[in-house]
Amino acid sequence: MLNAPWFTVRKIDNKTYAISELGHWEKVHSFLLLGDEKAALVDTGLGIDNMKRITDQLTNLPIDVITTHVHSDHIGSHGKYERLFVHEAERDWLVNGIPGLSIEQIRKNTARDISIPAPPSFNPDTYKPFQGEPTGLLKDGDIIELGNRKLVVYHTPGHSPGHIVIFDKDAGYLFTGDLLYDETPIYAFYPTTNPIDLVNSLEKITRIPEINRIYSSHNTLGLDSAILREVKHAVNYLRMHDLVRFGTGTHHFNGFSIQF
Repeated sequence: MLNAPWFTVRKIDNKTYAISELGHWEKVHSFLLLGDEKAALVDTGLGIDNMKRITDQLTNLPIDVITTHVHSDHIGSHGKYERLFVHEAERDWLVNGIPGLSIEQIRKNTARDISIPAPPSFNPDTYKPFQGEPTGLLKDGDIIELGNRKLVVYHTPGHSPGHIVIFDKDAGYLFTGDLLYDETPIYAFYPTTNPIDLVNSLEKITRIPEINRIYSSHNTLGLDSAILREVKHAVNYLRMHDLVRFGTGTHHFNGFSIQF
């Protein structure tokens, strides 16, 4: 049994694990993808506990951390890993932090509504998001080779400027980060978001062929790819009704909602 009191580890298949933080209001998921030669870790969670303690129990392979975007709930354990990759548009955020987002607000968001005991090492008063230089920069269309497992990077801005999704071509898994998830609204109302880019990115993922399953970074673990039909409808509806702009509120569709 894994030693993982803060984390919930679930096996998606023999080479894919979800590492979830279900005792936090954001219900964050990170994903460990194993190849023959190395592994990819899609995001590193909140940083309330050390995720490397978990990945060390799951694999001895070298790990490349693939960052969907540089929000604090996705980079929490980045400092525990040696090889970090981020889209080129968010390299500056990873190094210097997000302009205009105070440490007080980040600490408040991280510490609130925790429903299980946090590890003793977590102190919300001294919590700081990771800052540091990435090992490499990603761009749209990049291929990440793990050894008999190929990942494709798609640049999908909107929720943030350098947001990416990762497509596992062999398994047909699409890891959507904060571009698409259920239960709570997809956010595109902060100053650093862009509603037009978000809708364009949603349309973009509907064009990726042979998606079998969608794994987002929050809420339900694993969505049926049929949701992409509703995404197409949402894109057309929002554009047709001139809703793709700040201040138009929350828009509900079958299986998800979007807040501008």
